Amino acid sequence: MAQSSQLAAKPVAKLALEDGTVYTGTSIGVDGEIDGEVCFNTSMTGYQEILTDPSYRGQIVTMTYPQIGNYGICEEDLESERPHLSGFVVREHSRIKSNFRSEVSLGEFLKEWGVVAIESIDTRALVRRIRSQGAMRGVISTTDLEDASLVAKAKASPGLVGRDLVREVMPDMPCDWRETVSRWTHLAKDEGRRIEAEGAGPHVVALDFGMKWNIPRHLFDMGCQVTVLPGTSSAEDVLAQKPDGVFLSNGPGDPEPLDYAIDTIRGLLGKQPIFGICLGHQLLSLACGAKTFKMKFGHRGANQPVQQLATSKVEITSQNHGFAVDEDTLPSELEVSHRSLNDQTIEGVRHREVDAFSVQYHPEASAGPHDSHYLFRQFFEMMSR
Repeated sequence: MAQSSQLAAKPVAKLALEDGTVYTGTSIGVDGEIDGEVCFNTSMTGYQEILTDPSYRGQIVTMTYPQIGNYGICEEDLESERPHLSGFVVREHSRIKSNFRSEVSLGEFLKEWGVVAIESIDTRALVRRIRSQGAMRGVISTTDLEDASLVAKAKASPGLVGRDLVREVMPDMPCDWRETVSRWTHLAKDEGRRIEAEGAGPHVVALDFGMKWNIPRHLFDMGCQVTVLPGTSSAEDVLAQKPDGVFLSNGPGDPEPLDYAIDTIRGLLGKQPIFGICLGHQLLSLACGAKTFKMKFGHRGANQPVQQLATSKVEITSQNHGFAVDEDTLPSELEVSHRSLNDQTIEGVRHREVDAFSVQYHPEASAGPHDSHYLFRQFFEMMSR
């Protein structure tokens, strides 16, 4: 009876979808109301990396794993300085944090950063609906609990298509990536040679469209000097840094409105090696003349199988994207290098004439855990020629 009273005392929250479906649960974040595109992620762990990944800007993320939060939050594992998603949906929020590295609980973290979040809804039913109908606009609210009003707000939400969300998450100023790490040596096993991780090797300019911190961390650990520039930087801005290579980062939303980034990449092709991840992959493809399309419900999770076509090897990858490169529009100078084994969509391309390649997935996320690290070595070797 006491437990029932305690549950009844929790603040009510509702999630409404544009198709008229409404889910009633309880709030585990701050009071308020937010809108965004409702999507789902199939990862069993990694919720704090998801919360702080700038690529989720404009989205309400549903976790399919039933209990989230049991190992708390560790600052060392964040992918940016703060959460960027619109809202968060879980079946059950764990109030016990059991990992020795944990610093605060998930609930405390959500409230500290002003995230509107909901629990105690049937996330299985929600995911089935998204898989059937496609990603939909939605609203989470603790303040307006009228179903008809919430559905109308969901229908009025702008969605992701045609919006430039990169400007909302990219850095304002250039910076050099620095991280306090002990000196260590990276072994490239396939070549039997060592690369000193001192940050004194090839100079990489990373165009930041909403970059996860683990990407420059990987480049730095391989021995690269890393300069981070805002995603709006021009080709002249990049080349003025005298880079040995250019990295195109991940980021949120629709790639096609990002004319400034596409123009910059066109101006860099053939001048320095280029490596792109996720949004960077889509932008490289657009710069070469391809088009992109919005997927029905996207790929989001840490268990996505991808085949490397040159070797037929399969990699287990971490992914987060709702747009993809349209293979029918791929120009002759690009060849498909990787393909999704779930739906056969393009997961990587390589330029036939210049040193430029990209993948749709996240090799730095270590889902395999080491299946895709060769991509960073490949980039390093291109810059070292």
